[in-house]
Amino acid sequence: MRPLLRTGFAATCCGLALVLAGCPSKTPAPGLDGGVAASVVDAGIAPPVAVFSLQYQSPDAGLATIPLALDEKPLVEPTSVLELRSSVPLRNYRVRLFDESDRAVVSDDRATESETGLEYRIGLPEPLKTGFSYTLVVDAQTGSSLTDAQGHDIDDLRAQFQVAGEKEKPKPSPAPAKSKAKKKKHK
Repeated sequence: MRPLLRTGFAATCCGLALVLAGCPSKTPAPGLDGGVAASVVDAGIAPPVAVFSLQYQSPDAGLATIPLALDEKPLVEPTSVLELRSSVPLRNYRVRLFDESDRAVVSDDRATESETGLEYRIGLPEPLKTGFSYTLVVDAQTGSSLTDAQGHDIDDLRAQFQVAGEKEKPKPSPAPAKSKAKKKKHK
């Protein structure tokens, strides 16, 4: 009977050890109760924030700035040159100008990238139409996010503005030429 008690005692100890080993720790998780923070941001250095500025070539005053506030639609003069600048170098970006029908506006663009940021010049074949609204969009070329040179995600930019003046009326399209071909009668 003694060997059976020894085996039973050993089995009970092993079972108890297994139960205790499977129990979760009672200490709070780091970062949840004033403990050590779960992650440290690159030795305390915050990534640079991208700041965009948009200017246009004004016939009267040279370069004029377009405010990029999300809740405003500033008025600008008719122009055929827009210049976008960023305060940090960008990667995986595209810049597009849309008319109020959400169609991309044809343009001749030139990008100059440097260590201090991006200069993006949009040259239009004809000035923007008076009275019409336009939206400048800076977003990711591929994938889901626009990034800076260090790989930090940057929010997309959607800047709306309106060209000052009365809305231009569309030019009437020429009427199709009428055919003057005579019908031949069959006799």
